[in-house]
Amino acid sequence: MATVDKMPMLIEGQRMLNEQLVLLKAERPEVIDAIEEARAHGDLSENAEYHAAKERQGQIEAMIVDIESKLSRATIIDPKELSGDKIVFGATVTLLDDDDKPVKYQIVGETEADAKAGRISYNSPLGRALIGRKSGDDIEVSVPAGDRYYSVSKIEFI
Repeated sequence: MATVDKMPMLIEGQRMLNEQLVLLKAERPEVIDAIEEARAHGDLSENAEYHAAKERQGQIEAMIVDIESKLSRATIIDPKELSGDKIVFGATVTLLDDDDKPVKYQIVGETEADAKAGRISYNSPLGRALIGRKSGDDIEVSVPAGDRYYSVSKIEFI
């Protein structure tokens, strides 16, 4: 029997997935109408509109299945309810880089990750290196751009 992996996410991630699901389900009838209209044009073998609409329908259905799967496996974590001195999922961490320049990241789920917004996945190289660390710990992480060195300055649960 296959095991179902739980997927940790913040409430914002759950809300974002639910919004995407609503939009995709609303697009379904539009695509069906486009398929019917393209069918009415005749020969389907050379009908680009028909093939494009069918392809979009397949994409929508695949995305709906993916989002519903993620939502069914979601374990919602509220960082404000967490505490402690170790970095865990949902923690906001201030790191000092090689030049003692502070960088701040929140450890989030895969669907919520946005490095430019300071949200990194717990499965990313840096996220994996941070989990379980304490304030004052030094971290070396290998990323595509090369090895990076950080020192954990502060851990917050906000």
